[in-house]
Amino acid sequence: AGALPRAVAVLSFSVLVSARAAAQRRPAHSNLSGSCWSQLHPANMFNSYNVKFHHSKALTSPYPGSHIERSQVPEDKVGWLTEWKDYNPVEYTAKSVLAGPSWADPQINDDGFSPKFNERDGEVERKSLNGLYVVENGRPRNPVGRTGLTGRGLLGRWGPNHAADPVVTRWKRDGSGNKVAHPVSGKNILQFVAIKRRDCGEWAIPGGMVDPGEKITATLKREFEEEALNSLQKSPEEKAKLEKQLHKLFSQEHFVVYRGYVDDPRNTDNAWMETEAVNYHDETGETMDNLPLEAGDDAGVVKWVDISEKLELYASHSYFIRLVTEKWGAHWSENPGSECHE
Repeated sequence: AGALPRAVAVLSFSVLVSARAAAQRRPAHSNLSGSCWSQLHPANMFNSYNVKFHHSKALTSPYPGSHIERSQVPEDKVGWLTEWKDYNPVEYTAKSVLAGPSWADPQINDDGFSPKFNERDGEVERKSLNGLYVVENGRPRNPVGRTGLTGRGLLGRWGPNHAADPVVTRWKRDGSGNKVAHPVSGKNILQFVAIKRRDCGEWAIPGGMVDPGEKITATLKREFEEEALNSLQKSPEEKAKLEKQLHKLFSQEHFVVYRGYVDDPRNTDNAWMETEAVNYHDETGETMDNLPLEAGDDAGVVKWVDISEKLELYASHSYFIRLVTEKWGAHWSENPGSECHE
């Protein structure tokens, strides 16, 4: 296949969340053909009001790491355009956030805190990847809709909290080095580096938060090193060796799988997760085969995982992984009815 030309697919969260909601209402083996890579187009832009917005994980209770129950939000009242005078969300910001760590904002009414929403605020990026968001009574409003909870929960920033998710892939190969095809679909099996999160025990892409002033490319590489290679515990010599090996992978052509809102269980009415998921593909396997995977930082376990629709992953990660398989023409489903059609 050779090097993949850089293809940036800016997927609107309206496509993501409406596809997710529809998927929940139909059999597990059935998938939206509209979510296929070939049919996604930047014209499907955010804020097209003919599309119903949904999130599901951002409505779950109890709130992660707590016993706090969200106010229940019926599906037809998620959107802010639907009037709901009796809406009475629970207010909650975790003590770990209120303690004022370096990665967290102060409370809205604190003296000296006057955030510049919808723009770059010093070193903190307060712009959303999905365009302008509403600020009401001094607080930013979740662009997808109500969540049953106000405040920031576990999130440090009011408004968008920016993350980066490096999807590192290779082809599954047999003992002779040949690509392994799935016996039912006949398509080659793609593998990605997955971590098991310590906080919730779910499998995920080894990503993390973008530091203030940090370029997204630096975040992607740093998070992969910390989460999947345990670089924080390595000696300077070991770190230098890892850097050299990873440089080839992270400096090659890559593509952005998704940029925008993430349906995350930590989201609130006033703080939400956004991410840039980027695929780095090791076509020959020569780079990644020689790297020792070792769980670190927030990861409990790290390993290569075969990709298929049977994977259950954290937040919106299954959606990102599916888009990667579609781009590479790899195996996803044993049901031919769910494959893409050009």
